[in-house]
Amino acid sequence: MKKQLSILLMAAFGAISLAAAPVAQNDQNNDSAKQDMKDAGHATKKAVKKTGKGVKDGTKKAAKKTKHGVKKGTNKAANEVEKGADKVERKTDH
Repeated sequence: MKKQLSILLMAAFGAISLAAAPVAQNDQNNDSAKQDMKDAGHATKKAVKKTGKGVKDGTKKAAKKTKHGVKKGTNKAANEVEKGADKVERKTDH
């Protein structure tokens, strides 16, 4: 996730750098700068998508692990309650 965030920041920094760069008077240079800005925008879009997917996958994984942990804890607690109930039952039978 840190890698994806750094890619996003680098792409954003690149886009800002290109926007701040002086534009030459030549039409070819203007087209080149324009294309560079488009490329930077596409790279930023791609980086944002990758970051979003990483967050989504991480969230799903964490939710599944939490669900498993809660289920395991609930079962363990139920077993302990059952053991305690058995002990009480044995004591009251005598």
